[in-house]
Amino acid sequence: MRRSFWISMLSASLFLGSTAQAARPAGPGSPDALDEAAAARFAQLALACLHQEYPNKISHVMQGDADVRPPRALTPAFYGCYDWHSAVHGHWLLVRLLRRFPEAPFAKEARAALALSLTPQNIAGEVEYLGHEKRASFERPYGLAWLLQLSAELRGWNDPQAKQWAAALSPLESLAASKLKDWLPKLHYPIRIGEHDQTALSFGLIWDWARVAGDAGMTALLTDAAARFYRGDRDCPLGYEPSGQDFLSPCLAEADFMRRVLAADDFAKWLQAFLPGIPSTGGNEWLPPGVVTDRTDPKLAHIDGLNLSRAWMLEGIAHGLKPADKRVPALLAAAASHRATALPAVTGEHYEGGHWLGTFAVYLTSQAGRE
Repeated sequence: MRRSFWISMLSASLFLGSTAQAARPAGPGSPDALDEAAAARFAQLALACLHQEYPNKISHVMQGDADVRPPRALTPAFYGCYDWHSAVHGHWLLVRLLRRFPEAPFAKEARAALALSLTPQNIAGEVEYLGHEKRASFERPYGLAWLLQLSAELRGWNDPQAKQWAAALSPLESLAASKLKDWLPKLHYPIRIGEHDQTALSFGLIWDWARVAGDAGMTALLTDAAARFYRGDRDCPLGYEPSGQDFLSPCLAEADFMRRVLAADDFAKWLQAFLPGIPSTGGNEWLPPGVVTDRTDPKLAHIDGLNLSRAWMLEGIAHGLKPADKRVPALLAAAASHRATALPAVTGEHYEGGHWLGTFAVYLTSQAGRE
């Protein structure tokens, strides 16, 4: 009965929260720092790896000798950028930048790269791979969430070529959504880690896709998940973060998801119980950026991503509150310090970070997730 009550409350606040936030101005939040020069720099990071097959870290369960195949044969659309999910969100990066800078010098090369990947034949190969009965957990939830984000970005772009790519991607989009819908009711516990399997970050990405796609069934499943997993959470131990190879904050990601689900007043109350340590006096000392000791180490370089994702989550949490809320200045001050620390590190000097950090930088600077 208690669970049903919270689901009903969350469902009611879904409409209220969406309406209230849609009517609000773009702030509060850091100014959009994404100009054409920055976009070109980030685009080149994706273009450099989108069709670079090696080095490659595949997540591939083999059933026999016939499954010993190169990445380009296993997943013919998304085989570059070191791993499948990075290839997927590398495509997202290019689509998002093309929508904002259609006449930029990188646009022609970016379109050519997307056209090379997003063909019906390549996507059919992806569907065959993902649809295998022994791959139920492949890239779940992180990679599948980014796949839906790619689809959402294409859906929102009124461009003839984008419409072709969206149509080509549609079978894979449907399969990814179906797999997530089958999984969500069976997931009995949230996944509260700082890496790919974390549920909160992916739930936020999937939520945003569901709103673009008009998928009420997915929204209902995520509303239920919010009630079951997060609605009663209190005193998240932010002081225990980060772990040594986190690129996501379990506490901030959860709050950034819940501000999507709850109306502003409900979210404000929930946040007070969940993160009571957010100061009402401003300042950024309460949450210092993470320290990166070796950017050539793939796991230690995760901390650069943590600083980027923390920045967008802090801005997202502030966006979920009313502008007069006394916690907003502290949230934005911490976001600004994380931005200042992280963005200069997105250089591509080391492939360990260059194959994926551009996406996180674009997500932050283009204010994704707050549209």
